[in-house]
Amino acid sequence: MNRRPILTAHAMRAAEQAAIDAGTSVEQLMERAGAGLAEAAYRFAGPKPALILCGPGNNGGDGYVAARHLAERGVSVRVAALSEPKSESAKSARAQWTGEVEQLSADTGGWPLLIDALFGTGLTRGLDESVSLLLSELVHEAAVAIACDLPSGVETDSGALLNPLHDYDMTVTFGALKPAHLLHPAMHKCGRIVLADIGIAASTEWHEIAPPGLPPLDPGGHKYDRGLVHALAGAMPGAIALAAKAAARAGAGYVRVSTSRPIDGLPAAVVQIDTAPVNDERIGCLLVGPGLGDAPQVLTLALTSSAPKVIDADGITHLGEPERLKGQDTILTPHEGEFRNLFGEIAGTKPERAIEAARRSGAVVVYKGPDTLVAAPDGRIGFAPRAHPWLASAGTGDVLAGLIAAMRARGLSAFEAACAGVWLHGRAAEIAGPQLIADDLTDAIPAAIAAL
Repeated sequence: MNRRPILTAHAMRAAEQAAIDAGTSVEQLMERAGAGLAEAAYRFAGPKPALILCGPGNNGGDGYVAARHLAERGVSVRVAALSEPKSESAKSARAQWTGEVEQLSADTGGWPLLIDALFGTGLTRGLDESVSLLLSELVHEAAVAIACDLPSGVETDSGALLNPLHDYDMTVTFGALKPAHLLHPAMHKCGRIVLADIGIAASTEWHEIAPPGLPPLDPGGHKYDRGLVHALAGAMPGAIALAAKAAARAGAGYVRVSTSRPIDGLPAAVVQIDTAPVNDERIGCLLVGPGLGDAPQVLTLALTSSAPKVIDADGITHLGEPERLKGQDTILTPHEGEFRNLFGEIAGTKPERAIEAARRSGAVVVYKGPDTLVAAPDGRIGFAPRAHPWLASAGTGDVLAGLIAAMRARGLSAFEAACAGVWLHGRAAEIAGPQLIADDLTDAIPAAIAAL
């Protein structure tokens, strides 16, 4: 499946300018965007009477174009403008709208479909309080609320909310997704995300993580061909048991756990041994950290191995310095607290922090949270699809670590293995449903893979 590209505000302006330099006019881009907005709104909401709020810039211009296209479909359309258009292209779009234009004010009444085309990409400050309150009221009153590009009041690159926002049902964006569409807290306000093609080239190293393409199984292969995951146990055996079970469910051909005491609850297929052969050349991925506890010597042992590694939880805590990972083939899976403890306070947006951490450590970094990112040292970033909040429970991170280890052992590159594990983790959560516990998540992994 194609990955949807993601562009920052600056990169989006550059992509638009490249299209303009190649012969596409601003007016043509606006026409395509407005037509795409109208098409998506009509398919989603049907012929509901529409109130379109237009700002003074090109986002407002998209709104005027959408108003014309919806009216041509027979939809009753009202347009309410915050002010007169300022750009020439927006003025042209306004001139082609033959209906009335109301002044957006406290007297503006809501309609069943609300389209917010006030401000989109590039907003750096919040709306005036009176406009913010009015917008919130109109969104709340609408049966369906749709944002043009981004809900007005969202900072494009960080996903910050510059003013209070109600939840939208859908956001229609153009050419590429923007970071805010998949960053907390803005991502939870956008509703369904629709990407409309407006004819720009959006080649980028940033993308939304798509369903993975897993390597096919060799009909004549054996268990080591499918990958050996070797896990190192610690003080809390339940965590490594979850990770090992997840690795087995994710298709690793052989999963074994080094443990000094038997671990109850592991599937019989997971081999328990009382030695730690970390330099076994057959190891496809070494997993250390889940349930490790206060045993830094186990991490040190893991770092003597030349095998690819997934380091999670207490393993991250014991690293001390990210530079210890230089030259190691490692995937690191920190949550926010672990990230800050290891890397300190890195300036910038979450994607910028993730890239800097990957470059500093030389590892692929899975920066976990409600907006999980996968960053590679070469600058690539995968943005996880919106995750379900019921994943915020004990043990789900251990399951993710096991999933990623299995993907790496099966032969995917470190970056692709991390992205595959993150996607399958989210899909398994959908299958397991609300009130899941980590054990349910591991049981749902085969169905998640079968759905690919």
